[in-house]
Amino acid sequence: MTALVECVPNFSEGRRKDVIDAISTAISQTKGCYLLDVDPGTSTNRTVYTFVGEPDDVVNGALAAARVAHNLIDMQSQTGEHPRIGAMDVCPFIPVRDITIQECIELSRKFAQLLSEELDVPVFLYGESQSLEYRKELPSIRQGEYEALKERLKDPKMKPDFGPAEFRPKFGATCVGARNFLIAYNINILGTKEQAHRIALNVREQGRSEKEPGRCKQVKAIGWWLEEENMAQISINLTDFKTTNLHQIFEECDKDAKELKLATCGSQIVGLIPLESILMAAEYYIQKENLLILEEEKKVKLVIERLGLSSIAKFNPKERIIEYLIKERLANEDEKYQNLSLKDFTNLVGARSSLPGGGCVSALVGALGSALSCMCALLTYGNRKFEMLDPHIRQVLPSFYNSYNELLKLVDQDAVAFNSYVAARRLSSKTPEEQIIKKEKIDKALFRCIEVPYMVMNKSNELWPFLRKLALIFNTETKSDLQVGVKCLETAIFGAYANVEINLKGNDLSNSKLSDLSADAKRILIESKKEAEEILNIIDERN
Repeated sequence: MTALVECVPNFSEGRRKDVIDAISTAISQTKGCYLLDVDPGTSTNRTVYTFVGEPDDVVNGALAAARVAHNLIDMQSQTGEHPRIGAMDVCPFIPVRDITIQECIELSRKFAQLLSEELDVPVFLYGESQSLEYRKELPSIRQGEYEALKERLKDPKMKPDFGPAEFRPKFGATCVGARNFLIAYNINILGTKEQAHRIALNVREQGRSEKEPGRCKQVKAIGWWLEEENMAQISINLTDFKTTNLHQIFEECDKDAKELKLATCGSQIVGLIPLESILMAAEYYIQKENLLILEEEKKVKLVIERLGLSSIAKFNPKERIIEYLIKERLANEDEKYQNLSLKDFTNLVGARSSLPGGGCVSALVGALGSALSCMCALLTYGNRKFEMLDPHIRQVLPSFYNSYNELLKLVDQDAVAFNSYVAARRLSSKTPEEQIIKKEKIDKALFRCIEVPYMVMNKSNELWPFLRKLALIFNTETKSDLQVGVKCLETAIFGAYANVEINLKGNDLSNSKLSDLSADAKRILIESKKEAEEILNIIDERN
């Protein structure tokens, strides 16, 4: 897979449509750059752009946008609610696919150097890209904002990382960094700006001071007034949503608002959001309200409703969730076979080609076995005749649903692993250095060719306890369907094991990782035969 980087530059212009559009055009017309979102704010006088592409293409796109800002934005007359120090105020690089945060740090440094050299402007590194602790946080660099920049540049501690330590009145300065995914999130408060800020101080990690820290880790927040909506907002940056996510900060702010006898009135995501964050919030409300929701689309709808994400503007998942946007805009080899018709896939299997082969088919057969089990559970659930069984079905149903979706992904992952191995074998090995690189890539690709079918085995094998429970209570009108499902899972494990074994041949099994994997694969194979036979006997006894 090609490396994919997200870039989210923030420009200090949110009111003049011609300038906003000119920056959009500069990005979208850069080869290899895909503009995903443009989010202007009138009160903040700031526009957040989100685009993705391969590393070098993203650097070129950011430079093209900076050139336009340099020509069209004059900081000497710029005002707005949001803190800022320059026309291109901040430009972070974020790993999306097949690239590390360290590689994004190097990319940000490359861009910072090119920007400073071409436009002759001061550039500060921040976040993961900054080695100086006191300069890692944006507020420390933007202290006093643009209006204080001229004096602050005279301080040796504020010497830019790239470019001149000189004030550029028209452009100001730029902060460049690398970070993991940041969620910009605003919660609407029917109160004053001061009341919103009071709640922000309670929840943000920094709190009011070192002696009065806030309650939520990895959270930055301030309160402000949103003139165009005639209400206050708590403006929040979630710097690590796996530590504090949308639902957690929303619930905390809602609790504080109620204590102040204020109402929350929905919330707003600025820019894009990872699907994982939405699904984490969905699981919270599913557990809290004891709901049974399986489909991803419905989980997304639940979160939109519970958090009021359409309170200011309609939240369109296809335009706001980054995975959905990337899927729409970029060809994705991760879903190549999943998106084929049944006929086209079968024809490819029967063609004179190595792919899709036994590994892909094993994963598909496992997905079908899990899907049939899911079908049998669903045809028992919600039926008045079997109403007393609903609590038991709810315990097993999510496992079947999740498994067949995960196994479907492994159909394509098996092919991706094989293609990576073939590509590694074709690398040049003329020099000693090339030989070392080639061997490393072959070993890495071959391990993945073993790991994927092993994952198919594990995913399929995890379902036996749930199938045992289902076999005792399922709607017997679906008896043959469940029997086929059980045999599909057993076959998937058999096929995946054959792929593990053939790829292990010639490998050094003194490697403990490979040795353990081989032993566990044999255990699963033996266990699956026993489990399938016993569950089929249980099903057979049902009338």
